[in-house]
Order: sequence, then C-alpha cells, then structure tokens
Amino acid sequence: MFIVNVEGAIHRNDKWLLIRRSEKEEHAGGDLSLVGGKCEIEGNSSDILERTLKIEVFEEVGCEVTAIKYVNSSSFVTESGINVIDVVFLCHHKSGEPYAKSTEEVDDVIWMTTSEILAHTDLPVYLKENIKLAANVLQDSLHVL
Repeated sequence: MFIVNVEGAIHRNDKWLLIRRSEKEEHAGGDLSLVGGKCEIEGNSSDILERTLKIEVFEEVGCEVTAIKYVNSSSFVTESGINVIDVVFLCHHKSGEPYAKSTEEVDDVIWMTTSEILAHTDLPVYLKENIKLAANVLQDSLHVL
C-alpha cells in the first residue's frame, strides 16, 4: 500500500514558494520543500489530488492557489519504511500572503528563484528536479497563450 502525497510548485513574480518543514515532522523535518500533504480516504470522489492540494496549501501557509497543472510523479520510502507516491503540480498564487500557518508542519516560508534553488547546496536533488520540471511546464503554458 502507498500513501499518496501531493505537492504544489507555487509560482509568483518569478519565484517559487518553499517551506521549511517543522522539526517535528517525521519525514524530512527541518528541510526545505514544496507545500503539500497526504490525500485522505474519501471513498468515491473526483479531483481528489487537486482538492487535497488546495486544502493543504491553505492549511499550511494560508494562501489560495489556482491554475493547477500536473508536473510529475515519483515514489519514495520514508525513513520509517512507508511507501509514498508523490505527485507534483504547478500552481499559481491566487490570494493571501503565505506564512507559517500550521506551526506543527511549517517553520518558515521562503520565496526563491529557479536559479537560487538550483544553486543551493543543501537542497535535495529531487526538489531541484521538481522545480526544473515545474519551470518547464510553466514555460510551455506561457507559449500556449
């Protein structure tokens, strides 16, 4: 069995919103990451990934997102052996100024450019890869307009 996790690559003014995960978090506590969380069991429903993402973003950082587009999916195993499917979406910031709303999950919010993220020596490779992929989806969507 897998846990399904969704993450938002939230873009505004040429920067990406990252959070510093709370030290209290079991997985990647204290690390920088995208905003997101686990899908809850709902029985029969539609748009569960997108809806979960909107809920998690609001609960964790107090803002709303829109224009959600699929970026990629991957799987990993947590330190405690839990299998996770992770789905990343490109999101545009809609409203609300992000802040560490859920102090159990978020210690800080940070806006960084793509180049700052890629040059950062302490960020995990998967985060850098997700930002590169999200930047490509963003570029592709701009060319369509």
